[in-house]
Parts: sequence; structure tokens; C-alpha cells
Amino acid sequence: MAEHARRMLASLHDLTEEVEAARRPFTGPLHLGVIPTVAPYLLPAVLRLARRSYPELDLHVHEERTPSLLEGLAAGRLDLLLLALPAGGAAPTRDIPLFDEDFVLITPPDHELAGRTDVPRDVLLDLDVLLLEEGHCLRDQALDICREVGADPSGGSTRAAGLSTLVQLVAGGLGVTLLPATALDVEAGRADRLASVHFAAPAPGRRIGLATRPGSARSEEYERFAASLREVLGELPVRIVT
Repeated sequence: MAEHARRMLASLHDLTEEVEAARRPFTGPLHLGVIPTVAPYLLPAVLRLARRSYPELDLHVHEERTPSLLEGLAAGRLDLLLLALPAGGAAPTRDIPLFDEDFVLITPPDHELAGRTDVPRDVLLDLDVLLLEEGHCLRDQALDICREVGADPSGGSTRAAGLSTLVQLVAGGLGVTLLPATALDVEAGRADRLASVHFAAPAPGRRIGLATRPGSARSEEYERFAASLREVLGELPVRIVT
């Protein structure tokens, strides 16, 4: 019965979306879901774009972890997601890539690698890499990078709920961590006891983009929104995907 109810709600949402799409584009409500490791660094640009270019768009922002966002999209609670791609999840999504960004290693300032710009990935073999708690896609990405070179991230019982806490743990000397390039200025600027280390090319990284339901009545609208986002996000330390 619960599954049947979810399908009915999703169908109702699709009908509502078709009605909205029949009106002028970029008007009415839009529920945007954003992962926590993207929201603080991209939302300022996203919101400026919405206010300037789409003043009649009633934008609602929901910051949640990836599994919750995907569930909300499938159920019709959310319209559009801003997250790491591929989105994955049980239900299919239509992914619209925006940009690729590198991961940067964050260390204490007196670390032997501090300030270097050409380190190979296998340096992770000898480092205590601190991670976010389970449920964050960035944690899984960091684990994948470490496992590619045979490293076993320690972290022990130390886990952080957000990147701000993670960099403070590094500043306190508990280890090192990986930050996406878009988060570097904000998070590394919170403490004077941090240094950045850049990997040799090709650096490990992630792809960020939009995800929506396949066949959405507002698909053309979302494509135009993505194109506008690529223009404003090009000022960040990323590689735009066209």
C-alpha cells in the first residue's frame, strides 16, 4: 500500500509539473536538493543566478545527503538535484553534468608535503586520512581514491559530520583529509594551521551536475538552467563540462 501511495504521489507531482511547464518557463515552485559538500560553496552563485535571471521562480532549497535526495526525487518531493554524478540510486535519473573539480590534500602547515603541487596519489599510503561520517558521497569518493592505491584510511573512531569539522581535526593534528577544490578557500580559510597539497595530473576528483526524473515535463527548462549555471560557475576552480 505504501508503494502504491508513493506511485500515486509521484504521478500527481508529474501532473503538477506538466501544468507548471505549460506556463511561462522559470515560474512557479522549484524544489532544489543539494548535497552538504556542495551547498555552502555553490549556492551563493546559484541563488544570485536565480534572483537575477529568474525572478519569478519560487526556489526552495533542501540540503540533504545523497540517499535522501534521491528518495525525495523519486517520490516527487524534490524536482531537481545538485550533487556528485553519477547520481546512482534505485530509481533512474537523468543526469546533466556541470563541471569536474580536483581533490586537494589538506595537511597541517608543518607537514613534509605542505605546499607541494605535484604529489602522486600513492602518498596516501603513508598518511592518516580522515573521513566524513557514513552517508556522505564524498566519504565514498575519498575511500575509492585511497583504495585505488592500496591505502587503508585510518580515521579510527574519528568521524566528522561536515567539512568544517574535518578541517579542524586536521588543524588539530589528527591527520590529513581530502577537500574538493570548490571548498578550499572557504574551509581552509577557517584556520591558520592548514596547508594545501595538490596532486600531480591527472588529479583525483569528482563530477558535479544536476539530476532529475527521466521524462520530466520541465526537462528543457532544466537544460537551460544548467547552461546558465555553467556560465556563472566558470569563475570557480573547476573545469566546465559542455
